Amino acid sequence: MAAKPKTLERKLVAQTRIFRVEQVDLEFSNGNRRCFERILGERGSVLIVPMQDAHTLLLVREYGAGTDRYEMGFPKGIVEPGEDPLEAAGREIREEIGFGARDLRLLHRVSLAPGYIQHQTHIVLARSLFPEVAEGDEPEPIEVVPWRLDDLDTLLARDDFTEARSIAALFLVRSFLDREQG
Repeated sequence: MAAKPKTLERKLVAQTRIFRVEQVDLEFSNGNRRCFERILGERGSVLIVPMQDAHTLLLVREYGAGTDRYEMGFPKGIVEPGEDPLEAAGREIREEIGFGARDLRLLHRVSLAPGYIQHQTHIVLARSLFPEVAEGDEPEPIEVVPWRLDDLDTLLARDDFTEARSIAALFLVRSFLDREQG
């Protein structure tokens, strides 16, 4: 395997309220030089798969500005400064679905587009839920949709269940539960 490229220069080239874009000039081990741009996201985010019971997941339906429509997926949010991913997951499900969890398990980290986005999403399984509401920053109430584990094929066929992180989370949770059941 080749050595990691040498960073020749890094500079911030754009910034908005939520995005920062960095230009990175690299030199590869074979002498080739390239200029890349990447979206920075140092803290990362969490995506939580809450289980109402051993057979039922809780999904959310909320407006996605990127797709300009309502989408189904799992609760998610940014890891705030000073939080670890499990703390962020607990906070997000209290804010978004009105539940706390006695059992939070980090299953995996996934990247969105490693070629140009410096961002990791921590996939967290939440079980042993109990009612606990916290005020969030959502512009409207989020609809919570229970979904049976034995009907995942129907969920995957829906045209409003398209987020890759939610789809990946389904497979990670199913694999985890299968291993747990032996």
